[in-house]
Amino acid sequence: MWWIYALLSAFFAALTAIFAKVGIKGVNTDLATAIRTVVILIIAWGIAFFRGGITSIHSLTKQNIIFLCLSGIATGLSWIFYFKALQLGEVSQVAPVDKLSVALAIILSAIFLGEAITPKIAIGALLIIAGTFVLIL
Repeated sequence: MWWIYALLSAFFAALTAIFAKVGIKGVNTDLATAIRTVVILIIAWGIAFFRGGITSIHSLTKQNIIFLCLSGIATGLSWIFYFKALQLGEVSQVAPVDKLSVALAIILSAIFLGEAITPKIAIGALLIIAGTFVLIL
């Protein structure tokens, strides 16, 4: 079942690139990121409220809060650089290079989370890295 959500994530990420490329034309990318963030903020809190997620807010630990905030910082920086890259480059180049994050996440998950890298995962990560270099060159 997880793969359905992952495919939906990929689909909406693809739409994000297309919509962003049109939306940032002639716009400061920092402003564009701020507008996008407000929309996401409203949607995320709306979903949390309507699906009952807010009721568990009291169970958050200090570690949960720290790492969720760090994740938010990383997300914000990713979006800022992504929008700037989209403004300067083609979606067909920027989006695939951005997906190098998949290979980086695999490597970082092994280093920091102790997740196993199987031969299949290693080959997939190497193919992503190789494909990224093909697009850059």
